[in-house]
Amino acid sequence: MVRLRTVLALFLVMLAVPAQAVSLLRDPDIENALNQMARPVLTAAGLSGATPVLVVNDQSLNAFVVDTNAIYINAGLILRTTSAAELQFVIAHEAAHIVNGHVTSRALTAQHVSRIAGLGMALAVATAAGTGNGKLGLAALGVANSAQRSYFSHTQAEESSADQSGIRFMALAGVGTQGALDVTQIFAGQELISEGRQDPYVQSHPLSRDRLRRLTALAGTYGLAPTGNRDQDTYWFDRARGKLSAFLRAPKWTRARADESVAKDIAWMRLAIAQHRDADWRGAVDLLARAQAIRPNDPWYFELKGQILLEGRQFAASQAAYRRAADLAPGNPLILASLGHSMVVQGGSQRLQQALPVLERARAGDYRNGSVLRDLGSAYAQLNQPGNAALTVAEYHALAGRMKDARIQAQRAVDMLPNGSPGWQRAQDVLNAARNAQQ
Repeated sequence: MVRLRTVLALFLVMLAVPAQAVSLLRDPDIENALNQMARPVLTAAGLSGATPVLVVNDQSLNAFVVDTNAIYINAGLILRTTSAAELQFVIAHEAAHIVNGHVTSRALTAQHVSRIAGLGMALAVATAAGTGNGKLGLAALGVANSAQRSYFSHTQAEESSADQSGIRFMALAGVGTQGALDVTQIFAGQELISEGRQDPYVQSHPLSRDRLRRLTALAGTYGLAPTGNRDQDTYWFDRARGKLSAFLRAPKWTRARADESVAKDIAWMRLAIAQHRDADWRGAVDLLARAQAIRPNDPWYFELKGQILLEGRQFAASQAAYRRAADLAPGNPLILASLGHSMVVQGGSQRLQQALPVLERARAGDYRNGSVLRDLGSAYAQLNQPGNAALTVAEYHALAGRMKDARIQAQRAVDMLPNGSPGWQRAQDVLNAARNAQQ
């Protein structure tokens, strides 16, 4: 994986504090597991089954959408849920906000969007790992705190509409509706406590007693029980939650609970991560091998092996593991990013040349992963390609919201790259976005 990489995101989700930036935890295995589990309800909603479900690095309970391109769920909510159906209703509910047009009706005006038209919304909603000031994003584009709050909040009417649609999506997917009632009970009664003590989900998704009663009646109408075998949903839910908890909680906690996993390979994976976090890469690889014996062609286990070896400074072996993962999951941008990174850290002109197309494919496949730009910039600089290096650094700064720095680097790229070339055009896009952001 991408070292369960924390990626700062500049869409300024309204948690407890206005203008608070959030960060994403990027991992190809977790994202694949969530999307495997989400696919039935997303398809029932009429959305692409490939709509990404991304994990926010926050232990509070929240889920949200900022556009039609992805669904975001806090790590805390994933860890709090106890069944696939509970998390599937969270996804179905957020999908309903997309399908019912609640996103496009928010208080982000066309004027604000036009300020970043050069690079599109992507540069305003995501930024690179480890970059500077996170309190930028929409605030830097001139959106007042009150507008931000309204942008990320839903009305009671929208919530009722999303409940009805979400329940319908669950029923159409054969998931059943019991999970909707179970997950909603987590938040029950919070409207009676002070706002500062409420979970963020309750603040942005009003949860009245009347709404709970309507939801209960609606769920009963469609039928609480699932239809068909939902074992695959259970497997992927447990895998996503198991891996997430293994990285976020203490190794001792993980070892005490690994045997509770629904599948033996998940248990071995969790134990391998615990061993890895105790800085024993050899022991971690040995434990992971037991999971791989059960699922020998699982690309995500090869990706985890690559990470363990990379962080154990076994660079050549790490590259081989990432290469195998990329072969088994062709085109996955997070795996390609890790493969490219493993090549860049080793250096050498030939290896750097080979890393460039890998990293460029990763960049094209996932605009949210700014670490790819960092590695590309390093590779281009070492290969004495200053124009391309300046371009990637400019895009890196733009993702971070540092538009002044982005403008300086983009101008350097324009001056060095062939006039009219694709790279030159991208540099012009950064320049235009920087100018618009300063207006």
